[in-house]
Amino acid sequence: MFDVPPEWNSQVVRIEFEAVFHSATAWVNGTEAGRHLRKGYTAFAFDITPLLRFGAKNLVVVKVNNSFDEHMLPRGRSSDWTNDGGIHRPVSLLVTPKVYIERVYVDAVPDLDAKAADLEIAVVMRNGGARAFKGQIVRAAMNERTGIRATQETGGERVAIPAGETVTVHLPKARIADVSLWHFDDPSLYSLSVDLYGPGSNHGFTTVFGIRSIEVKGGSFYLNGERVRFMGVERMAGSNPVFGMAEPASWIDHDHHDLKELNCVFTRAHWPQDKRVLDYCDRHGILIQTEVPTWGPDTFKEMGDEPAPEIMQNGLEQLQEMISRDRNHPSIFSWGLCNEINGQNPPAYKFAQRMLEEAKRLDSRRLCSYASNSLQKTPDADVARLMDFIEWNEYYESWYGGTPDDLRRNLEEIHHAFPDKPIVISEYGYCACTPERPEGDARRIDVLRAHTRVCRETEYVGGLIFFCYNDYRTHIGDQGTGVLKQRIHGVVDLFGGRKPSFGALRDESSPVAALEWKGSPSSFVINIVTRKSAPAYSLAGYKLRGVSYGYSDIPREQREAALPRLTPGQSISIPLAFQEPDAVRIEFDVIRPTGFSALTKVWRP
Repeated sequence: MFDVPPEWNSQVVRIEFEAVFHSATAWVNGTEAGRHLRKGYTAFAFDITPLLRFGAKNLVVVKVNNSFDEHMLPRGRSSDWTNDGGIHRPVSLLVTPKVYIERVYVDAVPDLDAKAADLEIAVVMRNGGARAFKGQIVRAAMNERTGIRATQETGGERVAIPAGETVTVHLPKARIADVSLWHFDDPSLYSLSVDLYGPGSNHGFTTVFGIRSIEVKGGSFYLNGERVRFMGVERMAGSNPVFGMAEPASWIDHDHHDLKELNCVFTRAHWPQDKRVLDYCDRHGILIQTEVPTWGPDTFKEMGDEPAPEIMQNGLEQLQEMISRDRNHPSIFSWGLCNEINGQNPPAYKFAQRMLEEAKRLDSRRLCSYASNSLQKTPDADVARLMDFIEWNEYYESWYGGTPDDLRRNLEEIHHAFPDKPIVISEYGYCACTPERPEGDARRIDVLRAHTRVCRETEYVGGLIFFCYNDYRTHIGDQGTGVLKQRIHGVVDLFGGRKPSFGALRDESSPVAALEWKGSPSSFVINIVTRKSAPAYSLAGYKLRGVSYGYSDIPREQREAALPRLTPGQSISIPLAFQEPDAVRIEFDVIRPTGFSALTKVWRP
């Protein structure tokens, strides 16, 4: 129930749902406003203007269905996560003039040599009125960090929109000089304001974007022209039983602060994410792959050579809605098309191929891939061959059995099949999910370290994503009951409690391989060595911090030293002296430019 003021009768009023799992039908004052069916993680909006009672109370009723469904993605019971239903993300009323801007798409294309960028801007506008509209569009970009206007003044672009129609206008390219590039260690952002002016209708729309280049060259990833090898961890949303999928911003921030503390700069998710997740990744520096929830080989069960038409259509619609809402986020590294579908099965192959074609049509510059679990034999026959890079869910010593030597052999076979494409280990870890694999966090640490070590021996593994950050709620869980039905797979439990493997993953994911000291507190020399292999990237803007603690754990002295730019495999010695006597411990941290610690070591007398 909500009040509608009389002055809204000259406006367009839409109700926007950021996600409802999985099918929703909405009524306003007893009349159906619209349906959004079998797409549980993407946003949608209904124009409810004709149904409103102005100057009175109005009633919205939403019918939701979260039953397992064979005609959508995830198909039936194929997925391995919680099946929470309901309105699980925010709902908003959007009140605009009759002629309004629906969306703005920004492609920021950097010119690394010129330290500049070109903006390609598309504006989607709708005329919800009864008369044709003629007006103009004015745009302006601003560097959010400095508050300085980033584009030159221009005249307005003229537009004409027939009554009841939606049009897309591509604006002339805009040039930004002296750009601040987005990087996970320096997440610089810009805001773009687009204003639509015309008789009886003035509407403004603002979106945030970043400027960065992500390329695959010679079998490696390049971020802003620098070769990089990533490391990170995946988070399964909805796993805290207090919140389920309806996570508040405070819990989203909690989990992603943990990811940053785990040195996660690269992650993925099995379904389109809450926009608050993407906003966090934009502003704090995490690259993420979001995916259409095409999960498991049962997706294509009992199909012939072609995917079922309703599954194909549902996948395309979810992809279109995901890209439409999220494409401006600089944190999105790649679009994920599916997960563990058996990419050598003909209908699965053709599904992924069609999804790839559509993703490239909608967003041609962004990388695309799919997480395969079918590269153990004849990898060159897998649909992975069509992707921009190879993703492989690797579970030797767990689901696959075997040993780290089998991992080493299999990696060589995959690289031989795709020598020009980097390999991302899109999942690896230890799941206590069967009777012969009892829970043991020490075993999780052993698998983490052994498999990471094998991948570091290569030059072609461009990224590793540990699975998983959290034990996760799932309808096929093998432990717990009710809302605590789960799989034990994480370095934290359902409530965020940290296991010893949290610290092990944090250390393994650090770009700093070692921090050691010589001398005494009054004349310390600290030696820092960066990793030569994954994760491997330059450290720019980092600093060394030491905090000296006295008795009763009282911090008594802090010293800092700026670090020069360090490349992978480089070492440096930094003097750091303390004056306070009788220190019982000194904590040393290598601090990222974002303020998060990349490594902590403790000296004791």
